[in-house]
Amino acid sequence: MSTLENVIWHVLGYSAIPVIILGGFSVVAVASIWILSKTSDK
Repeated sequence: MSTLENVIWHVLGYSAIPVIILGGFSVVAVASIWILSKTSDK
């Protein structure tokens, strides 16, 4: 069971890294686009 849990945690860790990077990038992109649209409307 510990070996299976170890494999599961490694898979979750390696799959979470690109998700976190892409998620952070998309949040920054959406925030910057929203700020630019707010400033350009004024």
